Amino acid sequence: MNARSILSSVILVAISFSLTSCFSSSKVDSKNEASVGKQLTDLDAAYNQGIITEKEYLKLKKAIIKKND
Repeated sequence: MNARSILSSVILVAISFSLTSCFSSSKVDSKNEASVGKQLTDLDAAYNQGIITEKEYLKLKKAIIKKND
């Protein structure tokens, strides 16, 4: 595995973990808004840096939004 694959995997695991552990309800409240925004910003940065693919980006973005809808 190359460094990019390893880093991509680590980021995907971290984001997936944060989606399951950060939110105790499906509704977004004022405390979670910053967290959701931060997750989306971090995800966007990972995509722009080429760490994750467009397919991974879209899948994770959809999951973040759906989890907080």
